[in-house]
Amino acid sequence: MREPFRRRGLLLRTAATFLVALLAACAHAPARNPLATWVPSKNHDIRRPVLIVLHYTEQHSVQQSLDTLRSANSGGPVSAHYLIGADGHVYQLVADQLRAWHAGPGRWGTITDVNSASIGIELDNDGATPFAQAQIDSLLRLLTDLTGRLQIPRTQIIGHQDLAPTRRDDPGPLFPWAQLAAAGFGRWPQGTLVDPPAEFDPWMAMAVLGYPLQDRAAAVRAFHNHFRGIGGETLDAQDLRILYNLVQQIEVEGGGD
Repeated sequence: MREPFRRRGLLLRTAATFLVALLAACAHAPARNPLATWVPSKNHDIRRPVLIVLHYTEQHSVQQSLDTLRSANSGGPVSAHYLIGADGHVYQLVADQLRAWHAGPGRWGTITDVNSASIGIELDNDGATPFAQAQIDSLLRLLTDLTGRLQIPRTQIIGHQDLAPTRRDDPGPLFPWAQLAAAGFGRWPQGTLVDPPAEFDPWMAMAVLGYPLQDRAAAVRAFHNHFRGIGGETLDAQDLRILYNLVQQIEVEGGGD
């Protein structure tokens, strides 16, 4: 008599496993509009991000940041796709193909809805402390994964301040952009910096890079934080050399004259 019970138990476990798998598949299936007849096409793809935005949490612990990113702060609900602790531990809060709420109002080049076009990475840092090397090492591994797997151009890695210079200053002047550039991520001056020609327009160069120019002083502050680690709201001769170098790189990438 024991064998039939054993077979029945096996059948019940198999049915339960199938049901769980079916429910999981339904949970991930795309929503279908009840007002329309479903005639599926294979000609589609997931929404692909084209930009990675780096932030610092400006909080006091990973746990505090995890709580904030899963609930709300004084400004309302916020989230990010990833959070990296100072010890290098990587947490994922939102799936890559979904839209996290990390960028807020702002723009980068022609991208005006940055949340819809980007991956957001938060770094556990208070904004006044140098970033831990273990944290940067994990960030580099994560960037290698994301840019390769999601086909995001390696140059398309910016800070929150770059896209929202009037509101934000993260990841701040202490962030090691040069170290990222040495690993092949982001934009960075290359070779010898030279004076641009007399007709060079630095504001056009800023716009070509992607900076919003509604508030030019704020845009310069963001540029200084990113490329020089200094303050200031006025472009100087070194800024012009850097800008000229960067737009020359872009022209080469685009096959410009």
